[in-house]
Amino acid sequence: MNILERAALTALHRMDPEKAHSLSLSALRSGLVPLPGPVTSPRLATVVGGLVLPNPVGLAAGYDKNAVALAALMRAGFGFLEVGAATPRPQPGNPQPRLFRLTEDRAAINRFGFNNDGAATICARLAMRPRGAVPVGLNLGANKDSPDRAADFAAVLAACGPHADFATVNVSSPNTERLRDLQGRQALTALLEGVMQVQAGFARPVPVFLKIAPDLSDADLAEIAEVALASGIAGIVATNTTLARDGLRSAHARETGGLSGAPLFERSTRVLARLSELTEGRLPLIGVGGVASAEEAYAKIRAGASAVQLYTAMVYQGIGLAARIARGLDALLLRDGFGSVAEAVGTGRADWLT
Repeated sequence: MNILERAALTALHRMDPEKAHSLSLSALRSGLVPLPGPVTSPRLATVVGGLVLPNPVGLAAGYDKNAVALAALMRAGFGFLEVGAATPRPQPGNPQPRLFRLTEDRAAINRFGFNNDGAATICARLAMRPRGAVPVGLNLGANKDSPDRAADFAAVLAACGPHADFATVNVSSPNTERLRDLQGRQALTALLEGVMQVQAGFARPVPVFLKIAPDLSDADLAEIAEVALASGIAGIVATNTTLARDGLRSAHARETGGLSGAPLFERSTRVLARLSELTEGRLPLIGVGGVASAEEAYAKIRAGASAVQLYTAMVYQGIGLAARIARGLDALLLRDGFGSVAEAVGTGRADWLT
């Protein structure tokens, strides 16, 4: 990190985490934050589920929930961005405080509960964004009080799909009661059928991904892989936050909500490798959970991911982290003789299946 980035992080860490989050977005929108611009190379450029990416390092959903800082984030070195989650109607989410830094663990716990401005507002912002080489997708959510949550996902896609480069069905947030129940075979099959019917009506391709939880058994993963392969979706995002609390040291360790950051890396990477084995390379995977360095991004790719996403690590290393990871990943691919990201995908999967 440069001196300015380090100073900004120090100041942000003296604030309430949610206020610091909002301030960081405001700083990006203001143009005050130096940004590296696009990061790419022949080795880094890749295609994932039909998306052409300048590099495989993406921004996970949850940082820019309401699509307010897209122009800046597209210049921050990411290869793709995901905003949201968006729900059909605006909702405030859970009561504050609902975001906690676990500094000793390089982690965070959140229980936001899909707080967002609603699909109509977020769609309008997606429509107005600058167009460029960095794809921008939308994480689809369901309203907490919805009588038919499965229908909510299709409704958000119908409203916003024409303005998004891809969409992610988020049935894995732990902060909306019983949402994770939609990961079961019957419920997930019906939900994805509804979403894919909407997608089929678009004039241009909008790849649909499925984001799953890390707290699933091998039997659960096998069912999800089977459903995903049959559904026609473009890929799986593995994984969302975890409910596990193993080995944490922070005073906030027992807060309810989803845990993200460094403690999630091993758990999420093992799920990723298992999915890679189950799908036999027939379905692209995006690895999320604990990515804080080029080495960790590379480990996810070698475990079976075609691309990765990050978020929590930026709390501790700043917005410049994406560009640093992308450049470091390029060097690692060169070191090991890979001509592309695709050549490295899955080459280390066996290490995570023992």
